[in-house]
Amino acid sequence: MTDPVREFTEDAFLGGQLRLRQPRSGHRAGHDAMLLAAATAARRGDRVVDFGAGVGAAGLAVARRVAGIDLVLVEIDAMLAGLARGNAALNEIAAEVIALDIASGADAFAAAGLGADSVDAVLMNPPFNDSARHRASPDRAREVAHVATEATLEGWVHAARRILKSGGALTLIWRADGLAEVLAVLDRGFGSLVVLPVHSDAKKPAIRVLVRAIKGGKAPTQVLAALMLNDESALPNKQTQEILAGKGVLPLALL
Repeated sequence: MTDPVREFTEDAFLGGQLRLRQPRSGHRAGHDAMLLAAATAARRGDRVVDFGAGVGAAGLAVARRVAGIDLVLVEIDAMLAGLARGNAALNEIAAEVIALDIASGADAFAAAGLGADSVDAVLMNPPFNDSARHRASPDRAREVAHVATEATLEGWVHAARRILKSGGALTLIWRADGLAEVLAVLDRGFGSLVVLPVHSDAKKPAIRVLVRAIKGGKAPTQVLAALMLNDESALPNKQTQEILAGKGVLPLALL
């Protein structure tokens, strides 16, 4: 019998500008990763770290848009980390891939080359489904990728705060009904928050929030006009199509 974990697909992202090999089953990269990448600001020479990188989708998408960044992909799952390394090579993008648990302490991060105050930008798509309300998946990798404990968000944000330089930016995507959790965690050490609600369409509540926060920032929090993924016909609207095709960015990446 074929082990489904060993079966892979090769999929096109950003209108074919990025190709990713990923497991056929379990957690698979999709719209969330591309939205996160499109919301992440970076400049040539920046050290950019993707927490929970999976097969490298979001981080590699940022690197495809912004040439010359120093990209680091951090992933706990050794198999996914291996795929991320292969995907970087497949797309001819320079990236360091580190197999590391984000919950590890400062010493483990430093040993991996991620010391305190050493990074310009962190992006993350943490597991965000509430374990109390989420039906457990029989696929362990999918479960780890999607389901959060009470400490998940706080731990990931704490790790980002530790490695970011003063003035460095954290960009994350989270479920919209958990915005209060995000704001509470970012209240420690971050400021200048910018929040972008994401709706499937104008008739439904937001399903995601994209948040950008600055380490040590002092500016007031901003809530931007919402992003509608689909038009009245339930088809991707022009803005969404451009973002998914790698032809546009979200306002958070321009701030």
